[in-house]
Amino acid sequence: MLQVEYIDLHYGAAQALKGVSLQAEAGKVTCLMGRNGVGKTSTLRAVAGQQAISAGRILWNGDDISALPPHARARKGIAIVPQGREIFPLLSVKENLETGYAPIARKDRFIPDTIFELFPVLKDMLGRRGGDLSGGQQQQLAIARALVTRPKLLVLDEPTEGIQPSIIKDIGRAISWLRDQGTMAIVLVEQYFEFARDLADDYAVMDRGEIMLSGRGADLSEAEVRRYLTV
Repeated sequence: MLQVEYIDLHYGAAQALKGVSLQAEAGKVTCLMGRNGVGKTSTLRAVAGQQAISAGRILWNGDDISALPPHARARKGIAIVPQGREIFPLLSVKENLETGYAPIARKDRFIPDTIFELFPVLKDMLGRRGGDLSGGQQQQLAIARALVTRPKLLVLDEPTEGIQPSIIKDIGRAISWLRDQGTMAIVLVEQYFEFARDLADDYAVMDRGEIMLSGRGADLSEAEVRRYLTV
């Protein structure tokens, strides 16, 4: 289980997060929602170790990982799919996937068949450069690269942004399948309400660096959430 407990985060003198608490359990999807600029990505960067927190703590399976660097958290099974995908455009699809080998044991350095079952298009494009893929295909590649690391916590930052509807459905099915295996906790940042509603076991809604609403996905109120999604 991931437990984020009352964390603050600053960029210089500006405070981006104020007492943010969040948790994610294996076999569940926790959706983090809110407008642009309210602190969602900062929360994910804190979890992944890409940005230091100034107060609070982050626990992973009971261990305080607040001071661990990103590579150490990756070795503990934490993988992030960043906003904007950040694939390597000049590397082939296969080479992009193989960059996921870095934090895992040598015996596990192969691409699992399940990745091509989830994203069949990638199998046909292994030799193609990542930069030649469409935006939706690049998003699938970014998720697949994270899955190569055999994560126990998968963090997804707006995977539907700028993606065509057919691939949004494919990504939704992949997230559902991963959740249903029961071995992975998933944190999903999302502004697309319907996508979040269909996947959320738990949810939290942010505004101005704070959690304003949280609860079980089954109790998610569209009217209440949309107050914090509309500009």
